[in-house]
Amino acid sequence: MHAYLEMCPEVLNALQNGDPVVALESTIISHGMSYPENIESAKKSEEEIRQQGAVPATIAVMKGKIKIGLSGDELKHFGKDQNIRKASRRDLPMILAKKEDGATTVATTMIGAAMAGIHVFATGGIGGVHRGAAQTFDISADLMELAKTNVAVVCAGAKSILDIGLTLEVLETHGVPVVGYQTDAFPGFYVRDSGFPVDDRVDDLTLVAKALHAKWQIGLDGGMVVANPIPEAFEMNPDFISDSINEAVHAAEKQRIKGKSITPFILSHLHQATKGKSLQANKELVYHNARVAAKLAVAYNKLNK
Repeated sequence: MHAYLEMCPEVLNALQNGDPVVALESTIISHGMSYPENIESAKKSEEEIRQQGAVPATIAVMKGKIKIGLSGDELKHFGKDQNIRKASRRDLPMILAKKEDGATTVATTMIGAAMAGIHVFATGGIGGVHRGAAQTFDISADLMELAKTNVAVVCAGAKSILDIGLTLEVLETHGVPVVGYQTDAFPGFYVRDSGFPVDDRVDDLTLVAKALHAKWQIGLDGGMVVANPIPEAFEMNPDFISDSINEAVHAAEKQRIKGKSITPFILSHLHQATKGKSLQANKELVYHNARVAAKLAVAYNKLNK
């Protein structure tokens, strides 16, 4: 056991028994939704994973430890406390040294998962290259983490507020495979087709598991993006969501909102513009990703056994 790692009994027992485990992030709890919806959503995501035969492991930083698996009270703490810091890779050393609490992003959840020996992670959408990055150099640490950390990330593509074309270019440069689960198109979070293709379409998760096994067995470090589109019933109108995002980006520029504050600002703007429909879509795609990630973890686990 690593000195900075602490596992809940359920996850520790599953890993020791060689059972499939799926990682979940905590930023979506602390910074993605308001209380009590964030707690309800987190618990439902965990339940979706259990129903598919895997064990959920929500990851966060607490009192100088990377916690792998949170109790009900700990989930509530991250959902109610308004002062929990958003913890990406650069923030992790100081948060651990100061024994603070931190909500893990995609990047830091991948780090914790890899330390614990968890190979599959379910999230909403990955971060990427922000619009206007040619001037701001605003590129999410998620992409660099995918380039070097051996964890598969099941997501509904990249958040629609990003420059998806450039995001895919960066992933390609760093050798990160982008596979579409039952889709030829790379999804754009709220929409099923961002207008960009995936590297490979895969209709059977066993093939994804085999690809992960081959990748890591031959020493190709880094993750894989498993792009899983939002269910059709919850997809938002592409033109409407595009216009709403453009309005939100313009408002952020006008108010000089930058860095890690821009994503929650735009998501809040979308929530208001869509009268809550974007939030419901966000929840449903997360649950869908949790189910697919659990199935992938089961397939990968069988392959390795």
